[in-house]
Amino acid sequence: MRRQNFSRRGLLKTGAVGSAGLALPTIFTSSASAFTNAPTGSSVTLGFNVPQTGAYADEGADELRAFQLAVEHLNGEGDGGMLNTFSSKALDGTGILGKKVEFVTGDTQTKSDAARAAAQSMIQKDGAVMISGGSSSGVAVAVQGLCQEAGVIFMAGLTHSNDTTGKDRKANGFRHFFNAYMSAAALAPVLQNLYGTERKAYHLTADYTWGWTQEESIAAATEAMGWQTAEKVRTPLGAGDFSSYIAPVLNSGADVLVLNHYGGDMVNSLTQAVQFGLRERQANGQDFQIVVPLYSELMARGAGSAIAGIPGSQNWDWKLEDEGTKAFVKSFGEKYGFPPSQAAHTCYVQALLYADAVTRANDFNPCAVVEALEGFEFDGMGNGPTLYRAEDHQCFKDVVVVKGAENPQDEFHLVEIVEVTPTAQVTYAHDHPMFAGGALGECNPGA
Repeated sequence: MRRQNFSRRGLLKTGAVGSAGLALPTIFTSSASAFTNAPTGSSVTLGFNVPQTGAYADEGADELRAFQLAVEHLNGEGDGGMLNTFSSKALDGTGILGKKVEFVTGDTQTKSDAARAAAQSMIQKDGAVMISGGSSSGVAVAVQGLCQEAGVIFMAGLTHSNDTTGKDRKANGFRHFFNAYMSAAALAPVLQNLYGTERKAYHLTADYTWGWTQEESIAAATEAMGWQTAEKVRTPLGAGDFSSYIAPVLNSGADVLVLNHYGGDMVNSLTQAVQFGLRERQANGQDFQIVVPLYSELMARGAGSAIAGIPGSQNWDWKLEDEGTKAFVKSFGEKYGFPPSQAAHTCYVQALLYADAVTRANDFNPCAVVEALEGFEFDGMGNGPTLYRAEDHQCFKDVVVVKGAENPQDEFHLVEIVEVTPTAQVTYAHDHPMFAGGALGECNPGA
Protein backbone atom coordinates (compact mmCIF):
# COMPACT_ATOMS: atom_id res chain seq x y z
CA MET A 1 0.00 0.00 0.00
CA ARG A 2 1.42 3.37 -1.00
CA ARG A 3 0.55 6.16 1.33
CA GLN A 4 -2.62 7.94 0.31
CA ASN A 5 -3.99 11.32 1.25
CA PHE A 6 -6.97 10.57 3.37
CA SER A 7 -8.96 14.04 4.47
CA ARG A 8 -20.86 -27.06 -5.06
CA ARG A 9 -18.56 -28.57 -3.72
CA GLY A 10 -20.38 -32.02 -3.98
CA LEU A 11 -23.99 -32.79 -3.10
CA LEU A 12 -26.07 -30.77 -0.67
CA LYS A 13 -26.32 -31.88 2.91
CA THR A 14 -29.68 -32.92 4.18
CA GLY A 15 -30.81 -30.02 6.37
CA ALA A 16 -32.25 -30.29 9.85
CA VAL A 17 -35.98 -29.81 9.87
CA GLY A 18 -37.76 -27.09 11.81
CA SER A 19 -36.93 -23.60 12.99
CA ALA A 20 -37.07 -23.95 16.78
CA GLY A 21 -40.24 -21.96 17.15
CA LEU A 22 -39.30 -19.04 14.90
CA ALA A 23 -42.21 -17.82 12.79
CA LEU A 24 -40.44 -17.29 9.49
CA PRO A 25 -42.38 -15.48 6.77
CA THR A 26 -41.01 -16.85 3.51
CA ILE A 27 -40.65 -20.60 3.82
CA PHE A 28 -41.32 -22.80 0.83
CA THR A 29 -42.24 -26.42 1.41
CA SER A 30 -43.25 -27.59 -2.05
CA SER A 31 -39.91 -29.13 -2.99
CA ALA A 32 -36.87 -30.83 -1.51
CA SER A 33 -34.86 -27.63 -2.04
CA ALA A 34 -37.15 -25.51 0.17
CA PHE A 35 -35.40 -22.99 2.35
CA THR A 36 -35.96 -19.86 4.43
CA ASN A 37 -36.47 -16.54 2.65
CA ALA A 38 -35.85 -17.86 -0.85
CA PRO A 39 -35.54 -14.75 -3.06
CA THR A 40 -38.45 -14.63 -5.53
CA GLY A 41 -38.13 -11.18 -7.05
CA SER A 42 -35.39 -9.22 -8.74
CA SER A 43 -33.47 -8.54 -5.52
CA VAL A 44 -32.03 -10.34 -2.52
CA THR A 45 -31.81 -8.92 1.00
CA LEU A 46 -28.81 -9.25 3.33
CA GLY A 47 -28.94 -8.33 7.02
CA PHE A 48 -26.07 -6.36 8.55
CA ASN A 49 -26.21 -6.48 12.34
CA VAL A 50 -23.58 -4.17 13.87
CA PRO A 51 -23.04 -2.34 17.18
CA GLN A 52 -24.30 1.15 16.40
CA THR A 53 -24.32 1.98 20.12
CA GLY A 54 -22.37 0.65 23.09
CA ALA A 55 -18.70 -0.04 23.85
CA TYR A 56 -17.89 -1.32 20.35
CA ALA A 57 -19.79 1.32 18.34
CA ASP A 58 -16.66 2.60 16.55
CA GLU A 59 -16.05 -0.85 15.11
CA GLY A 60 -19.71 -1.12 14.18
CA ALA A 61 -19.68 2.14 12.25
CA ASP A 62 -16.69 0.99 10.21
CA GLU A 63 -18.29 -2.42 9.62
CA LEU A 64 -21.38 -0.74 8.22
CA ARG A 65 -19.27 1.40 5.89
CA ALA A 66 -17.59 -1.75 4.60
CA PHE A 67 -20.88 -3.57 4.10
CA GLN A 68 -22.24 -0.66 2.10
CA LEU A 69 -19.10 -0.68 -0.06
CA ALA A 70 -19.37 -4.44 -0.59
CA VAL A 71 -22.98 -4.07 -1.76
CA GLU A 72 -21.95 -1.37 -4.22
CA HIS A 73 -19.23 -3.60 -5.65
CA LEU A 74 -21.53 -6.62 -5.87
CA ASN A 75 -24.04 -4.49 -7.78
CA GLY A 76 -21.42 -3.25 -10.24
CA GLU A 77 -20.96 0.19 -8.73
CA GLY A 78 -17.61 1.82 -7.92
CA ASP A 79 -14.28 0.34 -8.95
CA GLY A 80 -15.05 -3.25 -7.89
CA GLY A 81 -12.52 -3.37 -5.06
CA MET A 82 -11.54 -6.91 -4.18
CA LEU A 83 -13.73 -8.40 -6.89
CA ASN A 84 -10.74 -7.58 -9.08
CA THR A 85 -8.19 -9.42 -6.91
CA PHE A 86 -10.27 -12.33 -5.52
CA SER A 87 -8.92 -15.65 -6.79
CA SER A 88 -12.47 -16.82 -7.44
CA LYS A 89 -13.83 -15.17 -10.57
CA ALA A 90 -17.48 -16.12 -10.04
CA LEU A 91 -18.66 -12.60 -9.16
CA ASP A 92 -19.14 -10.18 -12.06
CA GLY A 93 -20.83 -7.11 -10.57
CA THR A 94 -24.36 -8.11 -11.56
CA GLY A 95 -25.56 -8.71 -8.02
CA ILE A 96 -25.91 -12.28 -6.79
CA LEU A 97 -27.25 -14.74 -9.36
CA GLY A 98 -28.52 -11.74 -11.31
CA LYS A 99 -30.46 -10.30 -8.35
CA LYS A 100 -29.68 -6.82 -7.10
CA VAL A 101 -28.29 -6.86 -3.57
CA GLU A 102 -30.23 -4.87 -1.00
CA PHE A 103 -29.63 -4.71 2.73
CA VAL A 104 -31.18 -3.89 6.07
CA THR A 105 -29.37 -3.04 9.29
CA GLY A 106 -29.75 -3.66 13.00
CA ASP A 107 -28.11 -2.38 16.17
CA THR A 108 -26.64 -5.13 18.36
CA GLN A 109 -25.93 -2.59 21.14
CA THR A 110 -23.09 -5.04 22.00
CA LYS A 111 -25.77 -7.02 23.85
CA SER A 112 -26.70 -10.60 22.99
CA ASP A 113 -30.45 -10.18 23.52
CA ALA A 114 -30.61 -7.00 21.46
CA ALA A 115 -28.53 -8.60 18.72
CA ARG A 116 -30.78 -11.65 18.51
CA ALA A 117 -33.88 -9.47 18.41
CA ALA A 118 -32.43 -7.34 15.61
CA ALA A 119 -31.37 -10.40 13.61
CA GLN A 120 -34.75 -12.07 14.11
CA SER A 121 -36.52 -8.95 12.85
CA MET A 122 -34.35 -8.82 9.74
CA ILE A 123 -35.08 -12.48 9.03
CA GLN A 124 -38.80 -12.41 9.80
CA LYS A 125 -39.85 -8.95 8.63
CA ASP A 126 -37.29 -8.11 5.96
CA GLY A 127 -36.66 -11.53 4.45
CA ALA A 128 -32.88 -11.48 4.97
CA VAL A 129 -31.29 -14.63 3.59
CA MET A 130 -27.94 -14.01 5.31
CA ILE A 131 -26.92 -12.20 8.49
CA SER A 132 -23.46 -10.74 9.06
CA GLY A 133 -21.69 -8.34 11.41
CA GLY A 134 -21.05 -7.86 15.10
CA SER A 135 -18.02 -6.83 17.15
CA SER A 136 -18.59 -8.97 20.22
CA SER A 137 -18.15 -12.72 20.49
CA GLY A 138 -21.06 -12.90 22.91
CA VAL A 139 -23.21 -11.35 20.20
CA ALA A 140 -21.73 -13.59 17.51
CA VAL A 141 -22.43 -16.77 19.46
CA ALA A 142 -26.01 -15.68 20.16
CA VAL A 143 -26.78 -14.61 16.58
CA GLN A 144 -25.07 -17.65 15.11
CA GLY A 145 -27.34 -19.84 17.19
CA LEU A 146 -30.39 -17.92 16.03
CA CYS A 147 -29.39 -18.24 12.38
CA GLN A 148 -28.90 -21.98 12.82
CA GLU A 149 -32.43 -22.25 14.19
CA ALA A 150 -33.90 -19.98 11.53
CA GLY A 151 -32.22 -21.63 8.57
CA VAL A 152 -30.13 -18.74 7.25
CA ILE A 153 -26.38 -18.32 6.84
CA PHE A 154 -24.40 -16.38 9.45
CA MET A 155 -21.17 -14.84 8.18
CA ALA A 156 -19.58 -13.71 11.44
CA GLY A 157 -18.06 -10.26 11.61
CA LEU A 158 -15.54 -9.34 14.27
CA THR A 159 -15.55 -12.21 16.77
CA HIS A 160 -12.33 -13.42 18.41
CA SER A 161 -13.48 -15.92 21.06
CA ASN A 162 -12.33 -19.50 20.59
CA ASP A 163 -15.91 -20.55 21.32
CA THR A 164 -17.39 -19.11 18.11
CA THR A 165 -15.88 -21.94 16.07
CA GLY A 166 -15.24 -24.11 19.12
CA LYS A 167 -17.86 -25.27 21.58
CA ASP A 168 -20.50 -22.97 20.01
CA ARG A 169 -19.78 -23.76 16.34
CA LYS A 170 -22.77 -24.20 14.03
CA ALA A 171 -23.15 -25.62 10.53
CA ASN A 172 -24.83 -22.43 9.27
CA GLY A 173 -22.08 -20.20 10.67
CA PHE A 174 -18.69 -19.18 9.22
CA ARG A 175 -15.90 -17.03 10.68
CA HIS A 176 -13.29 -15.20 8.62
CA PHE A 177 -11.81 -13.41 11.66
CA PHE A 178 -8.98 -15.11 13.56
CA ASN A 179 -9.33 -16.19 17.19
CA ALA A 180 -7.74 -15.94 20.63
CA TYR A 181 -5.63 -19.07 20.20
CA MET A 182 -4.17 -17.67 16.98
CA SER A 183 -3.35 -14.34 18.63
CA ALA A 184 -1.50 -16.11 21.43
CA ALA A 185 0.37 -18.43 19.07
CA ALA A 186 1.56 -15.49 16.97
CA LEU A 187 2.23 -13.10 19.85
CA ALA A 188 4.05 -15.33 22.36
CA PRO A 189 7.36 -15.64 20.44
CA VAL A 190 7.39 -11.86 19.93
CA LEU A 191 6.78 -11.27 23.65
CA GLN A 192 9.62 -13.65 24.49
CA ASN A 193 11.98 -11.74 22.23
CA LEU A 194 10.87 -8.40 23.64
CA TYR A 195 10.64 -9.18 27.35
CA GLY A 196 12.36 -12.51 28.00
CA THR A 197 11.11 -15.65 29.73
CA GLU A 198 11.07 -14.54 33.37
CA ARG A 199 7.97 -12.44 33.74
CA LYS A 200 4.90 -12.30 35.98
CA ALA A 201 1.66 -11.34 34.24
CA TYR A 202 -1.45 -9.75 35.73
CA HIS A 203 -4.57 -10.16 33.57
CA LEU A 204 -7.53 -7.79 33.45
CA THR A 205 -10.18 -9.55 31.42
CA ALA A 206 -13.54 -8.61 29.91
CA ASP A 207 -16.04 -10.87 31.66
CA TYR A 208 -17.62 -12.69 28.71
CA THR A 209 -16.76 -15.44 26.25
CA TRP A 210 -14.12 -13.50 24.32
CA GLY A 211 -12.28 -12.29 27.39
CA TRP A 212 -12.30 -15.74 28.97
CA THR A 213 -10.81 -17.48 25.96
CA GLN A 214 -8.32 -14.67 25.26
CA GLU A 215 -7.12 -14.90 28.86
CA GLU A 216 -6.87 -18.69 28.67
CA SER A 217 -5.00 -18.58 25.37
CA ILE A 218 -2.44 -15.91 26.21
CA ALA A 219 -1.84 -17.33 29.69
CA ALA A 220 -1.21 -20.81 28.29
CA ALA A 221 1.13 -19.52 25.58
CA THR A 222 3.17 -17.30 27.92
CA GLU A 223 3.34 -19.89 30.70
CA ALA A 224 4.67 -22.38 28.13
CA MET A 225 7.63 -20.06 27.53
CA GLY A 226 8.30 -19.54 31.25
CA TRP A 227 6.11 -16.65 32.37
CA GLN A 228 4.10 -16.89 35.58
CA THR A 229 0.51 -15.74 35.90
CA ALA A 230 0.23 -13.59 39.01
CA GLU A 231 -3.50 -12.83 38.91
CA LYS A 232 -6.59 -13.04 36.71
CA VAL A 233 -9.26 -10.42 37.38
CA ARG A 234 -12.54 -10.14 35.47
CA THR A 235 -14.04 -6.73 34.59
CA PRO A 236 -17.57 -5.95 33.36
CA LEU A 237 -18.11 -5.03 29.70
CA GLY A 238 -18.46 -1.27 29.36
CA ALA A 239 -17.04 -0.51 32.82
CA GLY A 240 -15.65 2.86 31.72
CA ASP A 241 -13.61 3.53 34.87
CA PHE A 242 -10.97 0.86 35.43
CA SER A 243 -9.00 2.67 38.14
CA SER A 244 -10.19 0.34 40.90
CA TYR A 245 -8.95 -2.63 38.87
CA ILE A 246 -5.59 -1.08 37.96
CA ALA A 247 -4.59 0.12 41.42
CA PRO A 248 -4.05 -3.41 42.83
CA VAL A 249 -1.63 -4.20 39.98
CA LEU A 250 0.91 -1.83 41.55
CA ASN A 251 1.42 -4.08 44.58
CA SER A 252 0.78 -7.46 42.98
CA GLY A 253 4.38 -8.47 42.25
CA ALA A 254 3.57 -8.58 38.54
CA ASP A 255 5.79 -6.89 35.96
CA VAL A 256 3.43 -7.23 32.96
CA LEU A 257 -0.20 -6.11 32.69
CA VAL A 258 -2.19 -8.01 30.06
CA LEU A 259 -5.34 -6.13 29.03
CA ASN A 260 -7.84 -8.59 27.61
CA HIS A 261 -10.11 -5.70 26.66
CA TYR A 262 -11.43 -4.46 23.34
CA GLY A 263 -13.07 -1.37 21.87
CA GLY A 264 -13.83 1.50 24.23
CA ASP A 265 -12.94 -0.67 27.23
CA MET A 266 -9.40 -1.16 25.94
CA VAL A 267 -9.03 2.56 25.23
CA ASN A 268 -10.11 3.40 28.78
CA SER A 269 -8.15 0.69 30.61
CA LEU A 270 -4.92 1.31 28.69
CA THR A 271 -5.17 5.07 29.06
CA GLN A 272 -5.81 4.77 32.79
CA ALA A 273 -2.98 2.25 33.26
CA VAL A 274 -0.57 4.71 31.63
CA GLN A 275 -1.96 7.55 33.76
CA PHE A 276 -1.26 5.42 36.85
CA GLY A 277 2.39 5.45 35.80
CA LEU A 278 2.72 1.72 35.16
CA ARG A 279 4.98 2.22 32.18
CA GLU A 280 7.46 4.23 34.27
CA ARG A 281 7.64 1.66 37.04
CA GLN A 282 10.01 -1.22 37.63
CA ALA A 283 9.11 -4.55 39.18
CA ASN A 284 11.27 -7.59 39.83
CA GLY A 285 14.24 -5.62 38.54
CA GLN A 286 12.62 -5.08 35.12
CA ASP A 287 10.76 -2.31 33.37
CA PHE A 288 7.02 -2.80 33.71
CA GLN A 289 5.27 -3.68 30.44
CA ILE A 290 1.70 -3.61 29.12
CA VAL A 291 0.38 -6.05 26.52
CA VAL A 292 -2.92 -5.81 24.62
CA PRO A 293 -3.30 -9.15 22.78
CA LEU A 294 -5.94 -7.85 20.34
CA TYR A 295 -6.41 -4.29 19.17
CA SER A 296 -7.13 -2.23 16.09
CA GLU A 297 -6.24 1.04 14.40
CA LEU A 298 -9.52 2.48 15.67
CA MET A 299 -8.62 1.64 19.25
CA ALA A 300 -5.10 3.00 18.78
CA ARG A 301 -6.62 6.28 17.66
CA GLY A 302 -8.75 6.39 20.78
CA ALA A 303 -5.79 5.59 23.06
CA GLY A 304 -3.51 8.16 21.40
CA SER A 305 0.05 8.28 22.74
CA ALA A 306 -0.74 5.54 25.29
CA ILE A 307 -0.54 2.94 22.49
CA ALA A 308 3.12 3.68 21.73
CA GLY A 309 5.19 0.50 21.94
CA ILE A 310 2.26 -1.69 23.02
CA PRO A 311 2.41 -5.14 21.34
CA GLY A 312 -0.68 -6.95 20.10
CA SER A 313 -2.20 -8.74 17.12
CA GLN A 314 -4.61 -7.98 14.30
CA ASN A 315 -6.59 -9.96 11.78
CA TRP A 316 -5.48 -7.56 9.04
CA ASP A 317 -3.87 -4.13 8.65
CA TRP A 318 -4.45 -1.56 5.92
CA LYS A 319 -0.70 -1.09 5.45
CA LEU A 320 -0.14 -4.62 4.13
CA GLU A 321 1.29 -4.60 0.61
CA ASP A 322 -0.69 -7.36 -1.13
CA GLU A 323 -2.87 -6.52 -4.11
CA GLY A 324 -6.16 -7.34 -2.35
CA THR A 325 -5.38 -4.97 0.51
CA LYS A 326 -4.36 -2.21 -1.90
CA ALA A 327 -7.59 -2.58 -3.87
CA PHE A 328 -9.79 -2.51 -0.76
CA VAL A 329 -7.95 0.42 0.85
CA LYS A 330 -8.19 2.42 -2.37
CA SER A 331 -11.95 1.83 -2.67
CA PHE A 332 -12.66 2.48 1.00
CA GLY A 333 -10.37 5.51 1.19
CA GLU A 334 -11.85 7.16 -1.88
CA LYS A 335 -15.38 6.68 -0.56
CA TYR A 336 -14.87 7.61 3.09
CA GLY A 337 -11.65 9.65 3.26
CA PHE A 338 -9.68 7.41 5.63
CA PRO A 339 -8.31 3.86 5.70
CA PRO A 340 -10.44 0.90 6.85
CA SER A 341 -10.09 -0.96 10.13
CA GLN A 342 -9.74 -4.72 10.55
CA ALA A 343 -13.44 -4.77 11.48
CA ALA A 344 -14.30 -3.17 8.14
CA HIS A 345 -12.06 -5.56 6.26
CA THR A 346 -13.47 -8.78 7.70
CA CYS A 347 -17.07 -7.65 7.12
CA TYR A 348 -16.39 -6.60 3.53
CA VAL A 349 -14.70 -9.95 2.86
CA GLN A 350 -17.53 -11.93 4.47
CA ALA A 351 -20.11 -10.24 2.26
CA LEU A 352 -18.11 -11.11 -0.85
CA LEU A 353 -17.43 -14.66 0.30
CA TYR A 354 -21.14 -15.28 0.84
CA ALA A 355 -22.05 -13.88 -2.58
CA ASP A 356 -19.29 -15.92 -4.20
CA ALA A 357 -20.45 -19.14 -2.50
CA VAL A 358 -24.03 -18.62 -3.68
CA THR A 359 -22.79 -17.94 -7.20
CA ARG A 360 -20.51 -20.99 -7.30
CA ALA A 361 -23.32 -23.16 -5.92
CA ASN A 362 -25.85 -21.52 -8.26
CA ASP A 363 -28.27 -21.60 -5.33
CA PHE A 364 -29.29 -19.44 -2.35
CA ASN A 365 -30.18 -22.56 -0.34
CA PRO A 366 -28.06 -22.33 2.84
CA CYS A 367 -27.06 -25.97 2.51
CA ALA A 368 -25.66 -25.22 -0.94
CA VAL A 369 -23.76 -22.28 0.53
CA VAL A 370 -22.35 -24.48 3.31
CA GLU A 371 -21.14 -26.98 0.73
CA ALA A 372 -19.52 -24.24 -1.32
CA LEU A 373 -17.69 -22.72 1.66
CA GLU A 374 -16.53 -25.86 3.47
CA GLY A 375 -12.93 -26.56 2.53
CA PHE A 376 -12.86 -23.52 0.22
CA GLU A 377 -9.37 -22.19 -0.47
CA PHE A 378 -8.94 -18.68 -1.83
CA ASP A 379 -6.55 -15.74 -2.15
CA GLY A 380 -6.62 -12.08 -3.09
CA MET A 381 -8.68 -10.93 -0.09
CA GLY A 382 -5.92 -9.30 1.93
CA ASN A 383 -4.70 -12.15 4.13
CA GLY A 384 -2.80 -14.30 1.66
CA PRO A 385 -3.84 -17.90 0.91
CA THR A 386 -6.81 -18.74 3.13
CA LEU A 387 -8.75 -21.91 3.97
CA TYR A 388 -12.28 -22.15 5.34
CA ARG A 389 -11.80 -25.41 7.24
CA ALA A 390 -14.68 -27.86 6.79
CA GLU A 391 -14.54 -29.31 10.32
CA ASP A 392 -15.29 -26.08 12.18
CA HIS A 393 -15.87 -23.32 9.59
CA GLN A 394 -12.86 -21.37 10.85
CA CYS A 395 -10.64 -19.47 8.41
CA PHE A 396 -6.92 -20.19 8.55
CA LYS A 397 -4.56 -17.52 7.28
CA ASP A 398 -1.57 -15.41 8.32
CA VAL A 399 -1.78 -13.34 11.53
CA VAL A 400 -0.47 -9.79 11.85
CA VAL A 401 1.61 -8.94 14.96
CA VAL A 402 1.74 -5.21 15.64
CA LYS A 403 2.93 -2.60 18.11
CA GLY A 404 2.02 1.01 18.71
CA ALA A 405 4.22 3.43 16.76
CA GLU A 406 6.62 5.48 18.87
CA ASN A 407 6.67 8.44 16.46
CA PRO A 408 3.62 8.14 14.18
CA GLN A 409 3.56 10.33 11.09
CA ASP A 410 -0.18 10.93 11.43
CA GLU A 411 -3.32 9.56 13.07
CA PHE A 412 -3.58 6.77 10.51
CA HIS A 413 -0.12 5.35 11.23
CA LEU A 414 -0.42 4.72 14.96
CA VAL A 415 0.18 0.99 14.52
CA GLU A 416 3.29 -0.62 13.02
CA ILE A 417 3.45 -4.16 11.64
CA VAL A 418 6.07 -6.17 13.54
CA GLU A 419 5.68 -9.39 11.58
CA VAL A 420 3.21 -11.42 9.58
CA THR A 421 3.04 -14.81 11.29
CA PRO A 422 2.58 -17.66 8.81
CA THR A 423 -0.57 -19.77 8.89
CA ALA A 424 1.28 -22.93 9.93
CA GLN A 425 2.33 -21.33 13.24
CA VAL A 426 -1.25 -20.55 14.27
CA THR A 427 -3.00 -23.69 12.98
CA TYR A 428 -4.43 -26.15 15.50
CA ALA A 429 -6.42 -29.39 15.39
CA HIS A 430 -10.18 -28.87 15.18
CA ASP A 431 -10.58 -30.94 18.36
CA HIS A 432 -7.91 -29.03 20.32
CA PRO A 433 -8.89 -28.88 24.03
CA MET A 434 -9.52 -25.12 23.86
CA PHE A 435 -12.12 -25.76 21.16
CA ALA A 436 -13.65 -28.95 22.52
CA GLY A 437 -17.30 -29.60 23.26
CA GLY A 438 -18.88 -28.33 20.07
CA ALA A 439 -20.30 -30.09 17.06
CA LEU A 440 -21.29 -28.44 13.78
CA GLY A 441 -24.32 -30.64 13.31
CA GLU A 442 -26.15 -30.43 9.99
CA CYS A 443 -26.96 -27.37 7.95
CA ASN A 444 -30.49 -26.12 8.43
CA PRO A 445 -32.38 -24.68 5.43
CA GLY A 446 -35.21 -23.74 7.76
CA ALA A 447 -38.03 -25.41 5.89
